[in-house]
Amino acid sequence: MFQENISLRPYNTFGIEANARRFANVENLDQLRSIVETNKDLFVLSGGSNILLTRDVEKPVVHIQLKGIEVIPGKDSDHTLVRAQAGENWHEFVTWCIANDLGGLENLSLIPGQVGTSPMQNIGAYGVEIKDVFHELEALEIESGRIVNFSAKDCRFGYRESVFKNELKGKFIILNVTFSLTKRNHKLVTDYGAIRSELAERGIENPTIKDISRVVIAIRQSKLPDPKELGNSGSFFKNPVIPKEQLESLKATYPDMPFYKIDSRDVKVPAGWLVEQSGFKGKRFGDAGVHAKQALVLVNHGDATGVEILNLSKRIQDEVLRRFGIELATEVNII
Repeated sequence: MFQENISLRPYNTFGIEANARRFANVENLDQLRSIVETNKDLFVLSGGSNILLTRDVEKPVVHIQLKGIEVIPGKDSDHTLVRAQAGENWHEFVTWCIANDLGGLENLSLIPGQVGTSPMQNIGAYGVEIKDVFHELEALEIESGRIVNFSAKDCRFGYRESVFKNELKGKFIILNVTFSLTKRNHKLVTDYGAIRSELAERGIENPTIKDISRVVIAIRQSKLPDPKELGNSGSFFKNPVIPKEQLESLKATYPDMPFYKIDSRDVKVPAGWLVEQSGFKGKRFGDAGVHAKQALVLVNHGDATGVEILNLSKRIQDEVLRRFGIELATEVNII
């Protein structure tokens, strides 16, 4: 089942050259169970859209390719449940839901990766996160081989966080995810980011979920590079949350500093703005660089190594901390 010495360059969106000593494509549960019976320390690879490889991978690499989408009727008159297998491409799944007039995921259009990694990261965009539409997931416990069901509470979702990135990291392999989606009376989220202005520019006053998806795709394509053309992993840093008092202090020097209110105490500051103000937007250091249209995105211009991109990220973190007193945390998993 395992292949020997396989290049992982085609399997990570940064396009980093790294080698897997052992590699297996897994297309069904029986194959996966057979592997975990004898291999307890695995490197689980899905879409490769949220990792930065800085070295070869010595652990056995399991590439999740479980496929399938099914509708589970009967939740209530306005909602239905949709279960997608972990290996489904995320954007293709969102497109399938929209084509079937199922709402809730339209703001998450064009996010790279696979369904199985969406709850791990609690992916989010334009005012919507996975936790808003999540119902449950099934995961294989590597140590025991048993299948465990996780509710939203069990997942402990946070900002780009879940239990699978923390205390349960490396202990489970997500098999499928079930979402609660609207089949009528769709609740559209249009107030976040540039969605409302883009709708107005197109003359759309009563948008459908398809309209929202098209607008989100257009916005993302206007400022985010296609990984097939320029290696990247989307947003490299998390948007930091800081106390309001710190914001007010910073605004004395940076009066135009953007922010989003979290609650009565904290605000969220766009990490891309911090990186841009620190002078890195569009800069290139060898083949490692910062995207010219969106400073939140680090890019591989060709043959950058993972270490070179990591060093650039640390350089950015140091400068943002020096200028603003704000620590930037990485959204991308460093391997």
